[in-house]
Amino acid sequence: MAQTVLVIAPHGLDEALGCGGTMARHADTGDTVHTLVLFGDGTGRDAARRVNAAAAARILGAQPPCFSGFPENRSDTIPLVEIVAAIERCVNNLRPRIVYVSHGGNLNIDHQTSFRATATAIRPVPGSPVRAIYSYEILSSTDWAPQGFGAEFQPNHFVDITANLESKIKALEAYGDEMRPAPHARSMEAVHALAKMRGGTAGLAAGEGFTVVRQVG
Repeated sequence: MAQTVLVIAPHGLDEALGCGGTMARHADTGDTVHTLVLFGDGTGRDAARRVNAAAAARILGAQPPCFSGFPENRSDTIPLVEIVAAIERCVNNLRPRIVYVSHGGNLNIDHQTSFRATATAIRPVPGSPVRAIYSYEILSSTDWAPQGFGAEFQPNHFVDITANLESKIKALEAYGDEMRPAPHARSMEAVHALAKMRGGTAGLAAGEGFTVVRQVG
């Protein structure tokens, strides 16, 4: 049965880096995939990212992304309740069954806040449409976080993206200069290496790893 999937991304690019292969896999199986980008006001660099995010969504088979427009890299100055409310409105409108969000133990403050706000917004109350929440890693943020920034990312849920890795790479290419040359952590080489490593962990040619935040059978 087709499902509605919601990917909550701190910024444009994070969704493709963290779970682009999984998004494409969901779309290939007939699921409807939505993206909510929380931070970035649509000006300057973020204006280009919004255009790129729309292009990446088309490549991955997802719906056009929605943007909350909160200021970037200032999420520690925004009342958490405002970000929670934006997520709640999206969830109430879309009624997703599966939600993906950035892992909480990231170096970037917006990534941390995205996780906290999502966990708060999608509380396990009676009648919630959400049956599973997974957190994803973001190269050059999750892997850069030293001790003390939150729980270490230890994936315990793996998705086979062997057939979807090319779509993920094309989606990342749509972001242009947001990607970096090797040996930067946010390089195509690093993306390929991580896909092989996460896949190998589960006996797959290519994979994406997630931590289970909550899963209801």
